[in-house]
Amino acid sequence: MNVLVLLAGLLFVFMAIIGGKKGIRSFIALFLNFGVIIMTVFFMNAPTLNPVILTLIACLFISCINLFYINEVNWTTKTAFLATILTTIVLVIFISLITNSAMIQGFGEEETEEMGMFSFYIGLDFVKIAVSVIIMSTIGAITDAAIAIASPMREMHFHHPNIERKELFRFGLSIGRDILGTSTNTLFFAFFGGYLALLIWFKDLSYSLGEIINSKVFSSELITICCAAIGVTLVIPITAYITAYFLVRKQADSTN
Repeated sequence: MNVLVLLAGLLFVFMAIIGGKKGIRSFIALFLNFGVIIMTVFFMNAPTLNPVILTLIACLFISCINLFYINEVNWTTKTAFLATILTTIVLVIFISLITNSAMIQGFGEEETEEMGMFSFYIGLDFVKIAVSVIIMSTIGAITDAAIAIASPMREMHFHHPNIERKELFRFGLSIGRDILGTSTNTLFFAFFGGYLALLIWFKDLSYSLGEIINSKVFSSELITICCAAIGVTLVIPITAYITAYFLVRKQADSTN
């Protein structure tokens, strides 16, 4: 507990020094997002509530915290928020289809020994739980990509107010191409960093490459990474189009 408090204190000091007021708001946003996730998990225990709907509502609150609370309400955060919601809705449909086809819900055979003493009849749809887990894993990356594209587009439009919508859209795409590689690689290495012990366990079990790939534990996490990468990719043109549309329209309305 003392280590956690010390690390949290160091994080707060560094974020306050480097980020100023926005850094302090970012630190507080960590706890707000944690509270939203805990409340979502709490309500998922109710069998009458749909876990996917609860996750979408949680993503709505998380997006508001990450965009409006940290960066305040402006045209950049509004367009990034709209792009995030649209991308998440599209991704939910895609993830639902993938989850039903891949059969990654539930527990893997490697986990049955440790959980054999517990009952698996908990009254929840594990397909919906799997969809909720993937959605929750992607919302942060999608929000980051959306604000990273909308912010420089707003600056470009501020310095060049007469820029055409198509040119502004192309500028947003160029920014998106620059962050696409780093974002997907971040997701990829986050997986292997967090599940390095799992890979070592597979080695101790003498799993072949085919058995590792077809393992439910491994494939579910890899599918999560792919879905997150798809979400980051989709949010780039969506954010670029929405931001270009609203900024140029705003400029036209102010001129008229």
